Amino acid sequence: MKNKIETICLITLLVLGLNVMPSCFSDKSSDKGHGHSHGQGHKHGEANAHLEKKSMEELVAAFEGPDRDKWQKPYVVMNMMGDLEGKTVADIGAGTGYFAFKMAKLGAKVIAIDVDKRFIQYMDMKHLMIDKSIQANFETRLVEYDDPHLKANEVDKILIVNTYHHIEDRISYMQSLQKTLKPGGQIIIVDYKDEKTPHGPPMKLRLSAKAVQKELKKAGYQGVSVEETILPYQYIVFAE
Repeated sequence: MKNKIETICLITLLVLGLNVMPSCFSDKSSDKGHGHSHGQGHKHGEANAHLEKKSMEELVAAFEGPDRDKWQKPYVVMNMMGDLEGKTVADIGAGTGYFAFKMAKLGAKVIAIDVDKRFIQYMDMKHLMIDKSIQANFETRLVEYDDPHLKANEVDKILIVNTYHHIEDRISYMQSLQKTLKPGGQIIIVDYKDEKTPHGPPMKLRLSAKAVQKELKKAGYQGVSVEETILPYQYIVFAE
């Protein structure tokens, strides 16, 4: 019965839009250890706890808000990722599929990954109802905090947007991602600058671009570069 109610709510969200927000999602996933983004095991860090306080309605409104395109600049970010046609891209912490669906429409085979069952249900329903044309290029995976469920040499690129600061054992997690990349593969991290911005998590939860760069090098990535000027509130880190 609960799944049926949640499905009805998803349909309402998708068909009627964000102006109608039925309150029929629980604030947390029904599965223990599943909240948005990534930590280790069932341990919840402060960043994960902060996000889990939000209802599904609030999260959809934030992730799919009408002003997000202006500051997130998704097509600028995707252009910096290179030609995505025919590439396999894992979107870790995909949420509502804000980037995932756009990449699939550009010809990428997208694996949309999240630890929150509600987001997986939302993306599956959106895929079924709105984006049938990309059916062969899109799949979702419900994962654990410390395991993205990616196979060795499975992906060309990994995109991690607004999620890196949620990862609790970041060095270990990023090390585990290395074997999932094909030769010449790349990881792209987009996260909030460590300064006050109109959007983003509380200051105490943010990481500087230099801190991310340092962690990636410690995890074994040789080529790490940072772009801090294109996006108004965020930096972009590239790692190979």
